[in-house]
Amino acid sequence: MCSQNPDGLRSFHEGKQQGLGHSRGGFTTKIHLRVNAAGLPMRSDISPGQTSDYLGFDLVMDDNLPEPSVLLADHGYGSDKVRENMEARNVVPFIPMRKSRKLRIAVDRTLYRLRNLAERCFNKLKNARRVATRDDKTAESFLSFIDITSIRLWLRHLST
Repeated sequence: MCSQNPDGLRSFHEGKQQGLGHSRGGFTTKIHLRVNAAGLPMRSDISPGQTSDYLGFDLVMDDNLPEPSVLLADHGYGSDKVRENMEARNVVPFIPMRKSRKLRIAVDRTLYRLRNLAERCFNKLKNARRVATRDDKTAESFLSFIDITSIRLWLRHLST
């Protein structure tokens, strides 16, 4: 079976299946990452670049990993749906509000500073050039290499 249309053009939706999409930065892929308190990756997934952050939330939180006691997330994950989901699981969400939010919710800034553990984890993952530049054509191989890089981080942590 041919993967192209009769006129020789690939399907418009094929990029979405491979985790590719257009955003402000160009043709990109978003990496959604769940990080533990030590700053090590627990779960990862990818989505097209134009996908909203809170849609990727379900990708990394719907699994059988232990529930966190606190959720520190970027303001992109600050939807009411995410907050209600976390509160239903008895998890305290520390997510800063978007500027356009009408109902203001306070966030403990000293605790929220610990979110840099996730940012540092992204930095360590992107030290692998293959993750930073997404040289892989398929979503499956790109996600597999993210997992391999995550395993390297875990092994480095366990050996020290």
